[in-house]
Amino acid sequence: MLITTNTFIKKLLLCIKFQNKMNFKKQVLVLLAFTLHLTLVAQPLNLIPKPSTVTVQPSLYNTALACNINYHVVNQNIVAAYTNFFKPRATSFNKQLPKTKAPNTLVVTEVNTEVADMYLITMNANIISITGSARALYYALQTLTQIFAQAQDGLVQCYNITDAPRFAYRGMHLDVARHFYTVAEVKKYIDYLAMYKYNTLHWHLTDDQGWRIEIKKYPLLTKIGATRNGTIQGRYPGTGNTNVAYGGYYTQAQIKEVVAYATKKFITIIPEIEMPGHASAAIAAYPLLSCNPDTPTHIPGKYIATASLKTNKKLVQETWGVFPDVFIPTEYTFTFLQNVLDEVMQLFPSKYIHIGGDECPKKAWKESPFCQKLMKQKGLKSEHELQSYFVQRIEKYLNSKRRSIIGWDEILEGGLAPNATVMSWRGEKGGIEAAQQGHQVIMTPSTHVYFDHAQLKEGDSLTIGGYTSVQKVYSYEPVPAMLTLEQAKLVLGAQANVWTEYITNFTKVEYMIFPRMIALSEVLWSSPKQRDWNDFEPRLMTHLTTLQKLGINYCNSMRN
Repeated sequence: MLITTNTFIKKLLLCIKFQNKMNFKKQVLVLLAFTLHLTLVAQPLNLIPKPSTVTVQPSLYNTALACNINYHVVNQNIVAAYTNFFKPRATSFNKQLPKTKAPNTLVVTEVNTEVADMYLITMNANIISITGSARALYYALQTLTQIFAQAQDGLVQCYNITDAPRFAYRGMHLDVARHFYTVAEVKKYIDYLAMYKYNTLHWHLTDDQGWRIEIKKYPLLTKIGATRNGTIQGRYPGTGNTNVAYGGYYTQAQIKEVVAYATKKFITIIPEIEMPGHASAAIAAYPLLSCNPDTPTHIPGKYIATASLKTNKKLVQETWGVFPDVFIPTEYTFTFLQNVLDEVMQLFPSKYIHIGGDECPKKAWKESPFCQKLMKQKGLKSEHELQSYFVQRIEKYLNSKRRSIIGWDEILEGGLAPNATVMSWRGEKGGIEAAQQGHQVIMTPSTHVYFDHAQLKEGDSLTIGGYTSVQKVYSYEPVPAMLTLEQAKLVLGAQANVWTEYITNFTKVEYMIFPRMIALSEVLWSSPKQRDWNDFEPRLMTHLTTLQKLGINYCNSMRN
C-alpha cells in the first residue's frame, strides 16, 4: 500500500509543480482523485479465504464502466458464470477482442497449471486478466466478486493475485433425513459453498427418521420410508410429540437437477446411503432387511405419535439417537443395497459414495442365529469383524463400478476395507489411525466442525448441545502433528457437518453455518502461516455486512 501511495504522491507533486499550466477545474479533480485514492488504499482487502499472494498496483479500476469480455475458454460453465457477473456492465462477449474497445476489457483464459486449481488475476486501470483451469477460473470469479463488492463510487484498487487452495477436499455436509429441505433451499446451500470456494457437498440422504431419495426399483422406500408419524418436541427425550406426519423426498429428476446445478458451480455432491446401521426407514419399508422382520419397531421414550401407538409393524423413527434394528447381512440385503447403489450411481457421478458405517449396534447380530452361523462360516471372531465383512462386500461392489467408498471412522473396527477413505468424526484418533495404515482421510471432528453445536455460550437457540465458537473453528488444524510428512499427504482436507435434529427450517440452517463456514473456508484454503485471528476478525465483519445485505440469516456470534 505504501509504494502505491508514494507513487501517486510523486505524480501529484509533478502536477502541482506545473499547476500554472492547469486550469482550476483540473486542479480540483486531481485533489479529489488523491483524496479518493487515500481512502481506497486505507481500506484493507477483505478477502476470505485469504489468497496466497496479493500485490497492490498503482492504479484504480472503474467497475461502473462498460466492459468487453475476451474469452479463451473451453468450459461453457465458465463463460456463463463470467457473462452473468459482468452482464450489467458488459458491451460485448467475444472470442476475439473487438475492433472498437469499450473503456474496460476482461480477458479470461483457461489453461492448465502445475499447481492444482491455481489462478492468477492481474488488474490495471482498464484491463483485468484472469488465467487458470476452468475450476480455478471459477474460484477467481469469487475473489473478483469480493473485490468489486468493496468498490467506492465504482472504483477499486488494482491488484495482482496468485492463489491456490491448500486442500483438495473442502466440504460441507447437509443432513436432510432428520429435517427435509426443498430443492430451492439445497441450491441456496450450494450457492453459499460456492461463495467461499468449497468444492464438495456431502448430502446425507437416508437415516432412521427418513429416506429421502427415490429408488425406482423399491418404491416403498419413499412411499413408506420417507414419512414418520410424528416428531418429538424439545431436546431428546422430548417434552411431547407433534403428532403430525412429517416427510419428503427428492425425485430422481430433482436429484439430477441439483447435481447439474452444483456442477455448474464446480461442486461435487457425494451422496450418503447409511448402512448397516441407521436403517429404520429402509426396514420400515422392507422388513426382511431386519434381523427381526416380525418384531414391531420400538420407539424409545414416552412421547410417541398416536398413529404409531395404534400399529404393530416396522416404523420410521420419531426420536433422535441410535437404534438396534440394523441391516441383516443376508444375500437379500446385499442384493437390495447393490440395486439401490446402482440407481444412486446413475444419479451422482462423484468418485465417492458415502456408506455411513457409524453407530451400528451389534445386539441384533449377537442374537441372530443367521449372523452367528455366518460368522462361523467366514471365520469372523466378533460382530465388529462382521461389520467389516459387510463394509468390504459393499466396497468390492462399488470398486467394480469404478467408485470408492467413504465411511465414518467406525469402519476401522474389525479391519478397514482395502480402498476406503475414512471420515474421522469422533475426534482425530480414527483419522490418525487410518493415515498410519496408508488410507486417505477427511477430518470432521465433532470438537471443531460440528455446526449443529451451539455457537453462543448463552441464549442460543435449541441445539443438540456442545459449544463451538467461530474462533474455535478458525483455530482448527486438519493435519495432526504426529503424522509423518508422507502420512500427512493422506489428509485430503476437512468438512463441517450439519446434523439437523434440531434444525427444523432452512433459515436456521443459515444461522447454524454462518459465520462458522466462512472461518472454515480459510482453514481449508489458505496456508497455516497466513492465518491470524486478529487479521481475520475485521475481514469477517465486512462479510457479515454482506450477508445482511443479501438477506442471509447468521448468528452474531462475535458478541459472545
